Amino acid sequence: MRAVRIHQCGPLTLDFKGLRLDSLPIPEPADGEVLIRVAACGVCHTDLDEIESRAAPSRMPMTPGHQVVGTVAAQGPGCASTIMSQRVGVAWIHSSCGNCAYCRQGLENLCEEFQASGRDQPGGYAEYMTAPEAFVHEIPEAISSLQAAPLLCAGAVGYRALRMTGLQDGETLGLTGFGASGHLVLQMARYLFPQTQVYVFARSAREREFALALGAHWAGDTREVPSLLLQAIIDTTPAWLPVVCALDVLAPGGRLIINAIRKESGDRDELCKLDFERHLWKEKSIKSVANVTRKDVRSVLDLAVRIPLVPSIIEYPLEQAIDALLAIKSGHMEGAGVLNIGSPAGPSPGGTGT
Repeated sequence: MRAVRIHQCGPLTLDFKGLRLDSLPIPEPADGEVLIRVAACGVCHTDLDEIESRAAPSRMPMTPGHQVVGTVAAQGPGCASTIMSQRVGVAWIHSSCGNCAYCRQGLENLCEEFQASGRDQPGGYAEYMTAPEAFVHEIPEAISSLQAAPLLCAGAVGYRALRMTGLQDGETLGLTGFGASGHLVLQMARYLFPQTQVYVFARSAREREFALALGAHWAGDTREVPSLLLQAIIDTTPAWLPVVCALDVLAPGGRLIINAIRKESGDRDELCKLDFERHLWKEKSIKSVANVTRKDVRSVLDLAVRIPLVPSIIEYPLEQAIDALLAIKSGHMEGAGVLNIGSPAGPSPGGTGT
């Protein structure tokens, strides 16, 4: 099989040699695992964090990719159900211990033995991958493979962040950044909280126009100040500056949810301008989102069918994974990038997927 693997970490450029397309044997599913023939894999900023060592793989070479959709091609010994030939998805949560206090409370995302797809175990930038049967998710028939891929991370972590805001219908919601996760959170918020006005802060004029087209009440630059303070804000960026700017426009008692696995350090000096009275006083709160649970993934897949939730996608073939990653790094990805595994053509705009 073909697989794109990280051989060494470093700043991603067009001629970066640490990410290579390899030819490998098809893996064998171990006890309790299934073998998945991959159809599509979403491209995420976290993949970039792995490559550039902010969230370095636990071993190398490593196949990234944690928004995977495919068909079960084989089952290892000990599998409890018959899911042969079914379409399933694999998310960032590859496995957890199942026994610790966090796992028993349904907080498996906080388990000390948490394993991430594409970071700790080989992921979906490949034609085949294995995953524990207990951690794969049935994909509803109504959702195409290409559309389903971004829901498994951008959608699921966005859903978790939205739930963590404690938002009540009619309260104001802000979104900083408007990429793969932001454009899905906006659609979920408009469905779940129809009286809520959503304010979007994005550095790109195209992203702001995209947000307004999807129903945002207001869209402005990262540093712009709307006409009122916001009761909840979700930060979906890899940078520090939007965090400080969000605190500036957060209402007393407001909640800021930081939806990012890692933050880049380029604008860290902006954090030195944090002022207690201006940014944190009057019971403003900050929470981070740590990974996702299986319940988050299954909830967003169910919600996607009900809305319906349609990700805006751009397709790339596996061979052009580096181009998709560079589009994310440059901020030129409108919506979500998806690797159409086995497709020789791309990239091409994809509104509805196939």
